Amino acid sequence: MTDRSRDWFAQAERDLELGRVANREGMHDWACFAAQQSAEKAVKAIHLASGQDVWGHVVRELLEELHDDQAVAFLDRARVLDGYYIPARYPNGHPSGASFEHYGKLQSEQAIAYAQEIIEFARPRLAEKR
Repeated sequence: MTDRSRDWFAQAERDLELGRVANREGMHDWACFAAQQSAEKAVKAIHLASGQDVWGHVVRELLEELHDDQAVAFLDRARVLDGYYIPARYPNGHPSGASFEHYGKLQSEQAIAYAQEIIEFARPRLAEKR
């Protein structure tokens, strides 16, 4: 199996940048989703660098499956980000209103900060694997 961990990590960084752009433009729903995607891809990159095949979209579970004692510190942040995977994109994720109406600057800035922390958690682990 070819090691694509660098590609996954590069995409994680790119997704986080998209989240920052969406935040600046007031598209907080997309900023939250991009942050979730960023964290998901960063953690998947760690798995891939370790030669593990990985599936799923729940960042909390992906972190737990690393069996890394330091990953525990990021589980609550992952839980917040996981809450943006579906509801930030689909109107039926909320009792009423369009998805974008449920997200603001507070949520998107927090999501971006959490995703950045998870990326920084992943970065040295990927460097170790190379």
